[in-house]
Amino acid sequence: MEERSLTLAAGRLAITQPAVSYALGRLRKLFDDALFVRTPEGMMPTQTAERIAVPIGRALLAVRDALNETEPFDPGTSDREFRLCMSDIGEQVFLPSLCERLQTLAPAIKLSSELVPVAMVVERMRMGQLDFAIGNLPTLKTTTRYQSLFREQYACMTRKRDELPAGKISVQDFLALSHVSVTSTDSSHVAIEDTLASRGLNRHIALRVPHFTVVPQILRHTGWMVTLPEGVAHALNHSDDFVIYPLPVEMPGVESTVHWHGAYDADAGNRWFRAFLFETLRR
Repeated sequence: MEERSLTLAAGRLAITQPAVSYALGRLRKLFDDALFVRTPEGMMPTQTAERIAVPIGRALLAVRDALNETEPFDPGTSDREFRLCMSDIGEQVFLPSLCERLQTLAPAIKLSSELVPVAMVVERMRMGQLDFAIGNLPTLKTTTRYQSLFREQYACMTRKRDELPAGKISVQDFLALSHVSVTSTDSSHVAIEDTLASRGLNRHIALRVPHFTVVPQILRHTGWMVTLPEGVAHALNHSDDFVIYPLPVEMPGVESTVHWHGAYDADAGNRWFRAFLFETLRR
């Protein structure tokens, strides 16, 4: 179900592919259903497989919790892999400090980071395919366990040039410029647009992009402006090519949070890693 592949499933189970095929054959007889159908996208589950995956997943979690009760977690020796979901700018801001500390505290632990649509995060966590989501993710607060890392204000950033005002920018100057809107997986761009609209302010959006990392290159070649969390602005301005202004429009701050699934509250490794996240990233 998770790997969509007999070969990959066999690798995770540490058995041969024929053994997986044999076991799948027995399951097909038991449920009187094909369960998985070979397609160009991999072994796709049937409706029966989708239906039974939920109770089987709960049973496997219960077994895993029982085993973890007697298996202590030692970060100094563990080679466990923790799977993180964050945006491209989240990787740029968070991963360097996480990796730096991890190589000292837990040198054998592995990390993987991927961009997962917010609507899929909880299911991926429930199935054990994802351990943590980090970022501005308010819609996950009702469906996951979470803890706040920090809150920051919005800022605006544009290429340095002589005609720009010093210190701060007026609302009129802000609206006179063309803007880049970053429609990332978090809710920042929605909050910005909603707040401006509620004040009757309309800015000209010259470009919409799904990621932050391309923004510096765009700003270097234009006179456009981007609105983004203050910490992100400073992370993107390591070359000091840009001027960063306080946002001239009053707007609620943005909160970065760590999310995990409640099914793993008691997991020793999960507990250790989320404490590691808080200690490393909290401001």
